[in-house]
Amino acid sequence: MRERDERIQVPANGTALEVLLTFLKLGLTSFGGPIAHIGYYRLELVEKKRWISENQFAQLLAICQFLPGPASSQFGFSVGLLRAGWLGGIAAFLAFTLPSAVLLVGFASLVPHLSGTMGVAAIHGLKLVALAFVANAVFAMNRQLCPDPSRQTVAVVAAATVLVAGSAQAQVFVILLAAVAGLVICRNVKALEHESVKVRYGVIAGWALLATFAALLAISLMQTATGNHGWLAVSGAFYRAGALVFGGGHVVLPLLEQTVVAPGWVSSDQFLAGYGAAQAVPGPLFSVAAYLGAQLPGSSGGVGGATLALIAIFLPGFLLVSAALPLWRVVSTHPAAVRAIAGVNAAVVGVLAAALYDPVFTSAVNSAVDVAIALVALLLLVSWRRSPLIIIAWCVLASVAAASLDLR
Repeated sequence: MRERDERIQVPANGTALEVLLTFLKLGLTSFGGPIAHIGYYRLELVEKKRWISENQFAQLLAICQFLPGPASSQFGFSVGLLRAGWLGGIAAFLAFTLPSAVLLVGFASLVPHLSGTMGVAAIHGLKLVALAFVANAVFAMNRQLCPDPSRQTVAVVAAATVLVAGSAQAQVFVILLAAVAGLVICRNVKALEHESVKVRYGVIAGWALLATFAALLAISLMQTATGNHGWLAVSGAFYRAGALVFGGGHVVLPLLEQTVVAPGWVSSDQFLAGYGAAQAVPGPLFSVAAYLGAQLPGSSGGVGGATLALIAIFLPGFLLVSAALPLWRVVSTHPAAVRAIAGVNAAVVGVLAAALYDPVFTSAVNSAVDVAIALVALLLLVSWRRSPLIIIAWCVLASVAAASLDLR
């Protein structure tokens, strides 16, 4: 089955419009945070569209795990870039991010209405959606990327290490060790030229992008958190937050609190309201920057502030992943690199399996009823291959019904 999948990959050349439409669907339906996004991506881009192979999927995921920034958004940007060039990358970013950004700007006033029993149950249902999608991704990727005992061992050790360590930094450490392990134990893995990650620009452009990232970071670090909330201070503050956070998603929120609350730009209550809203919308958690930008005082806020904050927080991550891709392309077909990549791919499965347990399972499952709801969702996804919208509707409605009947 694996060889068949590799032969029927859709050609890499595509259009920005098809990227836009594909990621708009993902941006409207990808509930559950960055870990869940991986499951949505894999279903749409590997299984349905066949834009990338399982191996390429794992390579991109490993690259994005290494880099600071919003990993799931960097992954989507990379796929758009590979599929349709720079316009494809921009289209993927806009389509995946704007739905949540627009909702977060307008959703803050509705947050108090989600504090009741039914509102909490609806948000809990979205966590069960994430559980089903991540579980499906783990099982499928394990079949493809851990076909032998050596790589299965790497995956298990990676999962155990991440669970014990319990930090985003541990994931980077585990992937590095897995690359070394792959060099030693994955000697029978052969290079597949069409399985490498290919971009439409070279190493020189990659170094230029890296230099741009570093120059903008240096400028932002020279600024200090003050009461000044002009466009330069705002863009520097949000760029700094996007450039210095490892682990993405929830990890950026404490840093953002220091960015906007400490200088008095946004109150603590406003910040917490935005955090609550970010849990209830699809798309990347980094989109909370749009809410915070809109809340800035005076003329710095509103739509202009939301747009500036959104661009500034995502830009460093996109510059970094764009710089990394051509460099990865140079080394990824070397025999030693192929073995290292095999180890990294296995570790990615382990890291995702660890995330399936904590935080996905631990935060979503509070009772046997939750297990039943998630199992039905997994059945709809795997056996019946229903639309994500149907699975979302099932989990939310079932969670609300369970809460109303006091079954938990």
